[in-house]
Amino acid sequence: MGGSGGIDVLTIVFLVLAVVIFLKLRSVLGRRTGHEQGRFERYKAQQEARQQRNGELVGQDKVVTLPRREREEAEARTASAQAGHADGEQRVRDFAAGNSELSQGLVDIFRADNAFDPDHFVQGAKAAYEIIVTAFAEGNRRTLKNLLNGEVFDGFNTAITDREKRGEQIDQSFVGIKSADLVEAELKAGIAQLTVKFVSELISATRDRAGVVINGDPKRIREVTDIWTFARDISSRDPNWKLVATQAAN
Repeated sequence: MGGSGGIDVLTIVFLVLAVVIFLKLRSVLGRRTGHEQGRFERYKAQQEARQQRNGELVGQDKVVTLPRREREEAEARTASAQAGHADGEQRVRDFAAGNSELSQGLVDIFRADNAFDPDHFVQGAKAAYEIIVTAFAEGNRRTLKNLLNGEVFDGFNTAITDREKRGEQIDQSFVGIKSADLVEAELKAGIAQLTVKFVSELISATRDRAGVVINGDPKRIREVTDIWTFARDISSRDPNWKLVATQAAN
């Protein structure tokens, strides 16, 4: 080794090696530029944004969207049913045309049976009236039994039996119904009762055993007014109404 004032060769060699190693490490690892933190923050923010979007989609599918749609559909159905019920009640009230007692009775029946329609009922009652009047004149007990309750059928059956015993026969032509007005409506103990006033036109004549006319006129149209009451158990699955009472106005 040299003296204290000379250059130590080993020192120079180590310095050269240190510089070479430093340069190698620098080329491999690169230099810090001060932007590394910025890139990390941007990457982190992108990842968080992506996760948030995924989370929102999952939340919408599983938590928000589907239940909300189902709820909205259920609410729409409920609103529609309520609107239909309200419209039905108003239609029933309008049918009563200002008759408060009739209106209340019809509304009570409608609330117990939302399928009830007074217009439809009257049309059915008119058809039943013609069938019953014709069946009675012909002595058709089978048809009458399907349309009358027990008490009224017994009355009709007795009249037919008495007529047959006397050997009498009714010749009748049903001309038509001039009017059919619903005059009373009531719901009591689950039984709906509707009373209709019929004004019809008939040609009717009763003949004895010899064929002689003893009542009526086979050539004259006669106007007849009947007040009939029909009833139905609202809780029954049978939609048919039966005649439960009759009253002749003339």
